[in-house]
Amino acid sequence: MKKILYVTVSLLVLSFFTGCDKYLEVELQNQMTMDEVFNKRQTTEAYLAQVYGFLPNENDMVGGEGGMVPLSDEALFSWLAWVPWININSGSWGPTTGDYQIWGHNYRGINQATIFMNNVDKNVEINQGTKDIMKAEARFLRAYFYFCLLRRYGPVYIWGDQDADILTKGEDVDRHTLAHNVDFILSEYEKAIAVLPVRITDQAWLGRLTKGAAMAAKAELLLYMARPLFNGAQFLKGMKNKEGENIFPQTADPNKWEAAAKAAKDIIDLNQYALYEDKTESDPFKKAIKSYAGIYFEEWNSEIIWGRWISSGFAYNVRAAPPRVVKEGYGGFSPSLKLVDTYPMASSGRFPVTGYQSNGTPIIDAQSGYQETGFTENFIHPIENYAPIKAHNSIVGRDARFYASILANGMRWINTFHGQKLVTFFTGGTSSYTQTGDCVKTGYLWRRMSDPTNDIEEGKWGQFSWPFFRLGEIYLDYAEACNEKPNRDEAEALKYVNLIRKRSGLNNLEVAYPEVKGNKDLLRELMRKERMVELAFENHRYHDVRTWMIAEKEMNEPYFTRNLASTTYEGSWTRTTSIFPGRRLFQPKHYFFPIHQEQLSEMSNLTQNYGW
Repeated sequence: MKKILYVTVSLLVLSFFTGCDKYLEVELQNQMTMDEVFNKRQTTEAYLAQVYGFLPNENDMVGGEGGMVPLSDEALFSWLAWVPWININSGSWGPTTGDYQIWGHNYRGINQATIFMNNVDKNVEINQGTKDIMKAEARFLRAYFYFCLLRRYGPVYIWGDQDADILTKGEDVDRHTLAHNVDFILSEYEKAIAVLPVRITDQAWLGRLTKGAAMAAKAELLLYMARPLFNGAQFLKGMKNKEGENIFPQTADPNKWEAAAKAAKDIIDLNQYALYEDKTESDPFKKAIKSYAGIYFEEWNSEIIWGRWISSGFAYNVRAAPPRVVKEGYGGFSPSLKLVDTYPMASSGRFPVTGYQSNGTPIIDAQSGYQETGFTENFIHPIENYAPIKAHNSIVGRDARFYASILANGMRWINTFHGQKLVTFFTGGTSSYTQTGDCVKTGYLWRRMSDPTNDIEEGKWGQFSWPFFRLGEIYLDYAEACNEKPNRDEAEALKYVNLIRKRSGLNNLEVAYPEVKGNKDLLRELMRKERMVELAFENHRYHDVRTWMIAEKEMNEPYFTRNLASTTYEGSWTRTTSIFPGRRLFQPKHYFFPIHQEQLSEMSNLTQNYGW
């Protein structure tokens, strides 16, 4: 059930091409002609399935194609070598670096979608209404692949409906302007929205596109285009293509926030989606924890607008399991100390850390109720009635999302299938820190996508539906746009950010921060913190800090962790930079990926990105 659409069919061979014109080729096996492929329902559906197969694997945090979490300041994964994000985070990369390069992959997907659109009407076994929907799916996917390129590289070359016979030679190709890119993508989205169904009723086809999915993609595009990176960034001014056109806008247009707000509100007004809420718990705090966790654990729930079915949770969850505590755990998927610091306090609703001193010491909001030192004896995890622990005060009294997401040093493992297991990361602990091999280096593991009902020690790694878009994200998109648009609507911004906070059991933002009323800058800062927490590890933070143009501030920093080299549990809670070597580096040129040298060799007039 629910596994459709994300497989590569053996019918087609996707070649690794050497010239830009060959992105528009397809090779068929078994002597089938294109007419034969599209004459039958089965092969036509298979062709569309492989177009879906080009979607980014955002849940894959190791492969270096879709998942951008380890590139952001929300994470500090444990491995020190042989992983693609190391050179990116240290700034040691350039146009010849192959990691995270998606140019060829996405253009092949664009080509496959175009071929499908141009041929699906030949099918004689599918009725016209269904063929129209399938064509709309391919049209949307083609536009979304362009968006993925735009998000990573900035404006690209738009082929439109051209095919190999009329494509200009590689040396004549250069990037179109941002306006041209956005106009094309939006036009394709609108055409798809007009045809796609409101809902998928057949569970076997969950994951296929709907009207709401295309509308959410439109809202995300317009939100990014309103933000500073795409809306008049000073360092991009004067960057021209070979036609002499300015690739990026030369001035900021504040009205783009109005468009972003309307697009997000249109999805809300569909009334097709609802924030997920647990129906089993009567205790308010436990309900809050399970409601947030259930976004992943309750398959295809009411909050998911568009998702991807992950049939096996092994690759993800084995890296979120503590080495030596469980039978098989790699212990690498760790939140950064900054993310851990950001979760609000449950009682006050305030964010505990307002900044850092140069030595990494947190600047603590005295009104939040947070304590950075000391321990609480006999602490019991609020969602798990296991034996009490000696808890560092920093993990006591936090937001429900903290307990759904963070497995901290000194907590117990998330289930008791094989007895109660204490998880300690210090040197000599149950999941001891070591200078080599698999171990946790921050003092925390990420547990949010690890369903406690799965007995991983018996090979039951679980399944989940990864959301490309969910309603909680749309609420935050809308709130941000309402705060920023010229006709500012503070009441709407607070209303929708408070709906997110309410699910987590927090008081309203204006109750936690009375001074936020009438303060646009403070509301922006607080909503960014809320977004960092709510959407943690969902592949948003890296794109957010870039498009907000705060990455130079947020991602130039030493790697602070807890001092797991200590041989005592108590000593392991001090902050240090000695565990994780080096530091994160982000320069202005890193706002966009360089176009790879392979593409520059194919298309000699292609304009390279700033600084590369």
